[in-house]
Amino acid sequence: MARPPRHTLSRPSAAHCLRVPKHALLRAGAAFFLATLVALALAVLHRAALSRHSLEHSWGWDALPSFETHEEDGAQGEDLDSEDLKLDRVLQKASMGDNTVILTTLNAAWASPGSVIDLFIDSFRSGVRTSSLLNHLIIIVFDSDAYRQCVNIHHHCFVLGTEGVDFSEEKRFLTSGYLEMMWKRLDFLRLVLEKGYSFIFSDADIMWFRNPFPHFYPNGDLQIACDHYVGNATDLRSIANGGFNYVKSNERTIEFYSFWYSSRLRYPGYHDQDVFNAIKHDPYVEDIGLEIKFLSTAYFGGFCEPSRDLNKVCTMHANCCIGLRSKIHDLRIMIEDWKSYLSLPPSLKRLTSLSWRVPQNCSLSSQNQ
Repeated sequence: MARPPRHTLSRPSAAHCLRVPKHALLRAGAAFFLATLVALALAVLHRAALSRHSLEHSWGWDALPSFETHEEDGAQGEDLDSEDLKLDRVLQKASMGDNTVILTTLNAAWASPGSVIDLFIDSFRSGVRTSSLLNHLIIIVFDSDAYRQCVNIHHHCFVLGTEGVDFSEEKRFLTSGYLEMMWKRLDFLRLVLEKGYSFIFSDADIMWFRNPFPHFYPNGDLQIACDHYVGNATDLRSIANGGFNYVKSNERTIEFYSFWYSSRLRYPGYHDQDVFNAIKHDPYVEDIGLEIKFLSTAYFGGFCEPSRDLNKVCTMHANCCIGLRSKIHDLRIMIEDWKSYLSLPPSLKRLTSLSWRVPQNCSLSSQNQ
């Protein structure tokens, strides 16, 4: 068979190919790219305008309730921010120069007007050198009702997510809801330490009458109030109360809070305070080098063991008291007693006969809280 003729490729002639300068091609490409970007941007803006109009029309956008926006509240809005970033922001806004913050927790049961949180805030305002500390207080709220009240009375509010769990109602002592809320709180405090912030944690049923910082030890990792103080800051026989503590952020405290939280599995049915009083004797605590200091009830008292000298008292806790109504009743009397003390002339303030009229409805024989 004859082989088919080979077709050869030939160069196009100058008539079929125009030679375009290289710099002209670059300019043309750049112009095309810019034009494409502009077109895309206009298309996105147009689509967004249509989408917003559709949302407003379909969902009544203007009628939706809007929460007051606070840079530091970490609550509704700012959907693009993660909860972690919101927490970073509120910690940064509220922190002192040494990265220390004051924290308390709040749910709807304690948030209603005239309830515990109002008395808590009032104590700061009527205390000795305590009003400025409100600038460093973050209220950690467990539900939307508590958040609404929080932003009405304070400027640092953070919503702690509790998906699937309702923490809004009063949690009776040692019920499952109470225990879950306490352990949720403890795990959150561990996170604060991991972020490099030291803190004073205070239950909201603790009244602040004097600035506590002058009465903290300079060298303690974890300093904690007591239901019963035996007279020595390092004596483990003191019965700690987890409602008030000053914790410095370091490797030892972060490790201890992780250990404390995980120990709930070893002691099911117990709350964080009982577990603390068990694990403080654990050899592991000594191994990690944690230095625990117990705070004297002469300065940091409560209904279990009151601070009897009004010239010394820093804080008073409505512990050993079960039931919200009983707490509020006795806390109001406590605030009245404090304000009466402040109104006295200096000569009368020094009288040792001055004392609290509480507890009344709160019984000292009740279980520790």
